[in-house]
Amino acid sequence: MSLIGKEVEEFKAQAYHKGEFVSVSNEDFKGQWSILCFYPADFTFVCPTELEDLQDQYATLKSLGVEVYSCSTDTHFTHKAWHDTSDAIGKIEYIMIGDPSHVISRQFDVLDEAAGAAQRGTFIIDPDGVVQTIEINADGIGREASVLVDKIRAAQYVRENPGEVCPAKWKENGETLKPSFDLVGKI
Repeated sequence: MSLIGKEVEEFKAQAYHKGEFVSVSNEDFKGQWSILCFYPADFTFVCPTELEDLQDQYATLKSLGVEVYSCSTDTHFTHKAWHDTSDAIGKIEYIMIGDPSHVISRQFDVLDEAAGAAQRGTFIIDPDGVVQTIEINADGIGREASVLVDKIRAAQYVRENPGEVCPAKWKENGETLKPSFDLVGKI
């Protein structure tokens, strides 16, 4: 069952953020755009490259009114240890959620039950706490964070302009479409 168009279910978790342990819940996704980026595990190989790349886009995403959250089945303590020892992870300014109970990973349907780890899932959540996009990659395939900027802009445009849709490869200020009977078969 797809999570698109569904509100994020209730959860509470501990996270590491800028040198402190903080509480995070589904309520934190409301009132702003959010990106939730699941990854398999701390102290691994592809994961730090993805999270560092996400940090490289963080200022741009923040300028678009987006908060970023990463999440793995590790604890918030492990996130702190990784942040303190890895050059790549030490740059991270966004919130790193711990999900050792697997509650959040199950809610977002990214838990690899056999491994006890989250798959590489990326979710864009609107200010109402509703999932708008989902991308899930196999464990060995890293993601590129720059594409999230265009996806956020498209999601924000569609929300602000009912009746219009963004075609493939849409960029900010690009042409949109207005679905109608007259448009059927003409694209």
